[in-house]
Amino acid sequence: MVTGMEKPNLGPFVYESRRVIVIDKPCGWLSVPSRQGEEDARLCVGRVLEAQLGTRLWPVHRLDAEVSGLLLFAKDADAHRLLCAGFEHQQVRKTYLAWSAGPLPDQHRVRVTERWQSLLLRGKKRAYVHRAGKEAVTMATPLAVEGHRILWQLCPKTGRPHQLRVELFLHGCPILGDSLYGSTLPWPSGVALRAFELNLTDLEGRQELSLPPKISLLSDGQDYLSGGRAWKSALASSSGRSTHSACPAP
Repeated sequence: MVTGMEKPNLGPFVYESRRVIVIDKPCGWLSVPSRQGEEDARLCVGRVLEAQLGTRLWPVHRLDAEVSGLLLFAKDADAHRLLCAGFEHQQVRKTYLAWSAGPLPDQHRVRVTERWQSLLLRGKKRAYVHRAGKEAVTMATPLAVEGHRILWQLCPKTGRPHQLRVELFLHGCPILGDSLYGSTLPWPSGVALRAFELNLTDLEGRQELSLPPKISLLSDGQDYLSGGRAWKSALASSSGRSTHSACPAP
């Protein structure tokens, strides 16, 4: 909880122009205010950013509080309309990285992409498979198997609540730290799911919004594999907590 003397700030920003802003959302922060309103003590990206910038912002998409990574806000209503239409019509390609428990599912091979498809319904706390649910489609690629851990590249084609967390659970590979979906293994902060990249190449109105073709958390020269390893190592170093504790016996 933040006391009255503290003024939380977000930054440096990943990208900012006159009409949009993209931040790296920390774990534990809400994207937008929850239904509890002022009774919810968690920090909220939208509110903090508006106070920090002194202007109104329009949220374009959301990340679960436990998830970190790229989060985009519009600075005006027209930019919000263009961006929301782009997300709705799959003109924005999102890439997440996740560390999960193993073993690798039988049908999967390292660096081979599989299409996952489910009908997901959102409950009070969890999403689950149900014939009345909405179609959820994910392209999933295991990038590496390291001991009892798997690094995944996940590209959701739909935006259902908890979609990636549910899918990894359904495939027997719960995300590290995600006790809501069956994980018993630790992760230093939140859950081991991070929004790493937004590909905006096909976004209608991209140039009008002064957006680059791609916004990424990868450093120069990094690919998803090296980026995922660096993310894990950085968190382990900063927390002093190993992501390999509580490993099952081989």
